[in-house]
Amino acid sequence: MIKANELRNMTVDEIRMKLEALEKELFNLRTEAKAGRIEKPHKIEEARKDIARCLTVIKEKSNASESPAQA
Repeated sequence: MIKANELRNMTVDEIRMKLEALEKELFNLRTEAKAGRIEKPHKIEEARKDIARCLTVIKEKSNASESPAQA
């Protein structure tokens, strides 16, 4: 499980690489689940949430770079 603070300390490129790895992991987990060989089904949900966290942080970073200091 990835924490959002860890992701915020990473660059966008690093997050995208992590996102790609998580998507591959999710694909493999779903394949195992369909075949009935998955030992830890909760890993699917974890992977989905980690992907969502990555996408959220990427969006935050892109919004921050577009409109600096709107406070």
